[in-house]
Amino acid sequence: MNQLHDAVIVGAGFGGMGAAIELLRQGYDDLVILEREDDLGGTWHVNRYPGLAVDIPSSTYSYSFEPNPHWSRLFAPGAELKKYAEHVADKYDLRRRMRFGTVVTRAVWDEDTSTWAVHLESGEVVRGRFLLTATGFLSQPRLPDIAGIDDFRGTVVHTTRWDDDVELTGKRIGIIGTGATAVQLIPELAKVADHLTVYQRTPIYVSPKLDGPVPGLVRGAFAKVPLTQRATRLVGTSILEVMMVAGVLHFRDLPWANALGKRVCEAHLRRQVRDPELRAKLTPDYDFGCKRPTFSNTYYPTFTQPHVDLETTSIDHVDAGGIVTADGRRTDLDVLVLATGFNLWDTNFPAIQVIGREGRDLRKWWREHRFSAYEGITVPKFPNFLSLNSPYSYSGLSYFTTIESQMAHMGRLLTAMRERDAAGFEVTEEANTAFLDRMTGLLGNSVFNAGSCATARSYYFNQHGEAVLLRPTSTVSAYREATRFPLDDYTYLPKEVAALPV
Repeated sequence: MNQLHDAVIVGAGFGGMGAAIELLRQGYDDLVILEREDDLGGTWHVNRYPGLAVDIPSSTYSYSFEPNPHWSRLFAPGAELKKYAEHVADKYDLRRRMRFGTVVTRAVWDEDTSTWAVHLESGEVVRGRFLLTATGFLSQPRLPDIAGIDDFRGTVVHTTRWDDDVELTGKRIGIIGTGATAVQLIPELAKVADHLTVYQRTPIYVSPKLDGPVPGLVRGAFAKVPLTQRATRLVGTSILEVMMVAGVLHFRDLPWANALGKRVCEAHLRRQVRDPELRAKLTPDYDFGCKRPTFSNTYYPTFTQPHVDLETTSIDHVDAGGIVTADGRRTDLDVLVLATGFNLWDTNFPAIQVIGREGRDLRKWWREHRFSAYEGITVPKFPNFLSLNSPYSYSGLSYFTTIESQMAHMGRLLTAMRERDAAGFEVTEEANTAFLDRMTGLLGNSVFNAGSCATARSYYFNQHGEAVLLRPTSTVSAYREATRFPLDDYTYLPKEVAALPV
């Protein structure tokens, strides 16, 4: 007979590990975590391009219950995030529950047994009472739809599949994209390239980066007196909250907060780029917050170097030797770097096929109706299913605020289920609709609806032009609701379960 696990978790990044930790706290020990990559860490395992670092202060980027006092810098490099992920997996005994190199294709709710059947690319079926998808918001790379890109005879590398063996020194390099990843990578490429051409479709807001090494004395204080690190985390989180919640989500009511964020970035650009023509090319024409802003002290100055060109004319096609822009100009290249981001709305949400009750296909349902998930985590017609990267789930700027809110929701829900001696749960249609209507109403106050975002080309917006990724409330409010949502918003499944098929 097939083994029945307590839960099947898809994804071994910070979201999947957080979910596993909460399940263990709730007494569920038989967990299996399925990961398509060859190791844990999610985005911090996949990404290893030069200059990779967390793009918010390190003090806010960790589980609050498992602080890391050992960050070497205020903005920790990617290798330290990977090391932190390994530490968490080892401390909470998660690694032995992980299966790497395991590609999930679909998951189907089995009405007869009230279990989830998770189908793998190998043909194997893994079964669990609960299904949790933790495939991340930024897990499916977007490849540019540019004519002739397959004809390029040089080296092509996407930032999510970085090849350390690619020779960059002394090469003519072209990079497509100027998002948060490119902001980190472009200065590093400029250090080694003979010539660097940056192809920009949309400029990005960049603010000063208050970075530097964390002194050993401070790290020692963090380790010996955890309260000092919690205080630092609180300050960092508060600053991010003002930027994100006040300036972006309360755009209509608090226009001064948005204007402040914009002015900081524009002043940073003026200080670092004196040439008015170049500065104009680097200045966004959309409101602050329509597209995720980032931090850097080296991005803008890179464009003032004589061997770096900023190209804002659209690309017409790629040929064997380089890129031709729409005005007919051609640039010869040896290496083409694709910093073109991620495809959230076509191949994600969800990243695998999920079939619930009555044959409802979640991917199809969301696209034919409205993207929604109650409290950013559960969906009607999908019993015992927790979607950790869902519409209206991302709270604040640190992903860990989202993870911990969802862990709190899980804890409350599983406790209620246990108290009712139930076998499972399903959110009601009424509760989901009420939550969606409330979120939609709150978004009317945000920069996404009330501001000027048409030219931002932001991944916040789905194919219908709706900004349903971020939860339009404060992180404090999100966490409070995760611990106080009405328990009657769920129905609870009885324990009569049929035998598993042999």
